[in-house]
Amino acid sequence: MDSTPLNRYPGRVADVGGVPVLRALPNRARRMVGAWCFLDHAGPSHFDEGPGMQVGPHPHTCLQTFTWMIEGEVLHRDSLGSEQPIRPGQVNLMTAGKGIAHSEESLGKPDFHAVQLWIALPKDQRFIPPRFQHYPVLPQFSRQGLQMTVLAGEWEGQRAPTEVHSPLVAVDLEASQPTSAPLALRTDFEYGVLCLYGDLQVNGQTAPANELIYLPEGGSMVDVQCGANSRFILLGGEPYEGGVLIWWNFVGQSQEEIEGFLANWNQGIGFGEPVASPLPPLTAPTLDGVQLRQR
Repeated sequence: MDSTPLNRYPGRVADVGGVPVLRALPNRARRMVGAWCFLDHAGPSHFDEGPGMQVGPHPHTCLQTFTWMIEGEVLHRDSLGSEQPIRPGQVNLMTAGKGIAHSEESLGKPDFHAVQLWIALPKDQRFIPPRFQHYPVLPQFSRQGLQMTVLAGEWEGQRAPTEVHSPLVAVDLEASQPTSAPLALRTDFEYGVLCLYGDLQVNGQTAPANELIYLPEGGSMVDVQCGANSRFILLGGEPYEGGVLIWWNFVGQSQEEIEGFLANWNQGIGFGEPVASPLPPLTAPTLDGVQLRQR
């Protein structure tokens, strides 16, 4: 077992539409894992009162939003006219490309638990036409005491149907009983591991739920040890050359691009038709002289 100290990146707590989240990416010291440039572990939350998650119409550019639902039910609406509930075990994948807007609203279920991610589009594809796709069925199988769901890319000979544009992978792994398993890795990928709940060790070292564990390129194997009723997510991909700029809900390649996206949203252009949501659109924060740096 590898005793090299793990690369640990503590997340920070944020609030998204009334739901507490652990924001694991971007991190000041670790901006991306492959093309994955954003990782929120949202919940688990229980709403005794109130409407639950309510996120009004807001824009995205040059990325894909990727929602993996664990508990609850959320209605997605977007400026393409899509209106799609997402339920546990399903993925919503929205390709922003040159620009899209969407809203997210809980549908009355008292519990909410999800992983919400962004994928930076390849630089030569960042302005592709926007698109929305819903995936109700994903590859699931049991191996080495773990229930595995392939969310993106290929894992253990199983390929997810989710349409992505970069070499990457995402897997949800769950253990109902204590288990220990070696997991094979691609040496040309870097990886991130985030415990969602329960007890997890990576290479014999504790991996708490508030820290992203980063595994650099070159490794061919990682050992995981799970307590009963534990769950974690594994992300990986080829390193994204040059990084990206992120401001609010925008991904771009230059300060000028981001400033242009902000101006378009404020002027109501470039993001399709108004989203058919009862919630008011979100107001974009201004840059106010901030000089963005690559993530």
